[in-house]
Amino acid sequence: MTIDTDLVPQRSTHSTALVFGAGAVIGVLGGMIGLGGAEFRLPLLVGLFGFAALSAVILNKAMSLVVVLTALPARLAAVPASQVAAHWPVAVNLLAGSLLGAWAGASWAIRMRSATLYKVLAALMVLMAAALLVTHTTTLGTLDLPPWARVPGGVVAGFGIGVVAAIMGVAGGELLIPTIVLLFALDIKTAGSLSLLVSLPTMLVAFARYSRDGSFAVLGANLRFTAVMAAGSIVGAVLGGLLLGVFPDLVLIPALAVILLVSAVKLARHG
Repeated sequence: MTIDTDLVPQRSTHSTALVFGAGAVIGVLGGMIGLGGAEFRLPLLVGLFGFAALSAVILNKAMSLVVVLTALPARLAAVPASQVAAHWPVAVNLLAGSLLGAWAGASWAIRMRSATLYKVLAALMVLMAAALLVTHTTTLGTLDLPPWARVPGGVVAGFGIGVVAAIMGVAGGELLIPTIVLLFALDIKTAGSLSLLVSLPTMLVAFARYSRDGSFAVLGANLRFTAVMAAGSIVGAVLGGLLLGVFPDLVLIPALAVILLVSAVKLARHG
């Protein structure tokens, strides 16, 4: 087992109320911007609950799966299934890269030294902050690529997103949505639904790769912790969705980006 026992208890001993409350706060933050909030959950798993980097990633991935599975029916109800199905080639194009990227990213995370993984996670948090700012504070255009370049571009982008999602334990919607808009000229609402369809199999592949490593035992030792925090995240996401539009994006998005940047600094120092 590769859990760093000097830093992490094999089984969390934190109170149910604290775990649920932390999940709810994460859910609210994600719900207010239409995302799952896994990028905010990761630093909490490390900083507040004391899990080592790889353990936190695996737990984050498990909770992200639960949140995505819960969000998918609601999202498909909001956007007609026929509208999403009409763009199935886009999903297939991205999946051709993201499934390989997810397997590769999980493999790299398992092999990294703990100190290196902390620094990689910190760098990816900065990337997420940048993606958040670009997606929510600017009007995304489209890249006028010829058809022969769009397909390989989608595979390469999917691979990169799969790697990032696997290493961080997130769904990857922060990167998938702008990629779909830029490469395939779809509206953000449709892109959001397609991103969930791409995220789910991508996450399952990364999850399967992590399950082959001894560090996966952290999930079995913390099933109750995982279920309680995931439940809090789902409740919080619903509340965050109700608060959508209450706070202006010009205030909310920079504030959330700052949270990600501060978390990145703490993760880098932790390593």
